[in-house]
Amino acid sequence: QVQLVESGGGLVQPGGSLRLTCAASGSIRSTDRMRWYRQAPGKQRELVAIITSRGTTNYADSVKGRFTIARDNAKNTVHLQMNSLKPEDTAVYYCNADIVKLGTKDLEGYWGQGTQVTVSS
Repeated sequence: QVQLVESGGGLVQPGGSLRLTCAASGSIRSTDRMRWYRQAPGKQRELVAIITSRGTTNYADSVKGRFTIARDNAKNTVHLQMNSLKPEDTAVYYCNADIVKLGTKDLEGYWGQGTQVTVSS
């Protein structure tokens, strides 16, 4: 089995920073693209940032210049550094990864359980 576990969420004041981490574990042969999504109350889940296995990144317009996605391929982890946080960044943040399990050749998508980020004074 494969698991994704997020950590690092919490309560922060506007203008503050948080660093989210997602660790993939289990029977992993390789990890392709990794992503961070978020879902605010009453809203659809939206893509925040994506990083390929080679390190190419892309961001939602709403977080460009404030958030940075990075990965450690050796540890199967992905991070989201969030700076200059705003109240509208409040959401549950989810990690998503495309993974090939040991003994297979097929990419499958996996999700973490989510971590709450609240930006409030």
